[in-house]
Amino acid sequence: MKTARAAWRRLEPVHAMIYFAPEARRRYADLGLSGRAGYFASRSAAFGRASAELVISTFYNFNPRFVRKAVDGVWDAATPQQVLDARYAAASEALRRAGIHEQPDFDEVLALTTRAAEAACEQAQGRPLFAAHAALPWPEEPVLRLWHAQTLLREFRGDGHVACLLSEGIGGLEALILHAATGEVPVDFLQASRAWPAEEWAATAEDLRTRGLLDGDSLSSEGVLLRRHIEDRTDRLALPAYAALGDADCERLAELASPFGHAVVEAGLLKLG
Repeated sequence: MKTARAAWRRLEPVHAMIYFAPEARRRYADLGLSGRAGYFASRSAAFGRASAELVISTFYNFNPRFVRKAVDGVWDAATPQQVLDARYAAASEALRRAGIHEQPDFDEVLALTTRAAEAACEQAQGRPLFAAHAALPWPEEPVLRLWHAQTLLREFRGDGHVACLLSEGIGGLEALILHAATGEVPVDFLQASRAWPAEEWAATAEDLRTRGLLDGDSLSSEGVLLRRHIEDRTDRLALPAYAALGDADCERLAELASPFGHAVVEAGLLKLG
């Protein structure tokens, strides 16, 4: 499981940059989608004209009131296909700026990631956001094929993670607070990006303390165990994709993926704002 997690995590910036790259913001703005409307519309466009309730359900940890406000009117401004086209164009432009297509091991990484993504597509049941993206046609351009493959692997893992949270009775805001308590991501970023008011955040944090999952603003020993349990289960649910590669090729992908992630970071594609 550790090798599979490493293979996913090291290549994940290739997908994740689409949420931060200025190329994406510009193209969404050209369609009349500013602010978070572009994010919600672009990630949910695979569903078609996704309702706010569908976005709330599948994106999981955003303040529902914020989602409803951001999604209101997006499909009057642009069609889902227009948004998807803008997203793919932005991904191609940004990744080429990072020089992803010039990486010496590009062809091998593309082949391995594609195999893993195709294996995931055979097990789409119970993973709605993944299934919607899996139904999209594969791009012809190699850079976009890599981005699409990693997008599928991200949503495959993400849907599994949501299932784990649900099975443990951890809601979206609770999951954010427990994540913040690890110290891995700043509290201010998680609270602001998911648009949770301070009073709701504080009240939910107090409830988690009552449940014994927080000790002050840090994870309690029980909270640490729960987080580890959820992450381990998430890894297990993501395994079918990477198991298709076999141990040797999964290790090879983990080995080759690092320069791709570093290239994205060095190009500034993950910077906020």
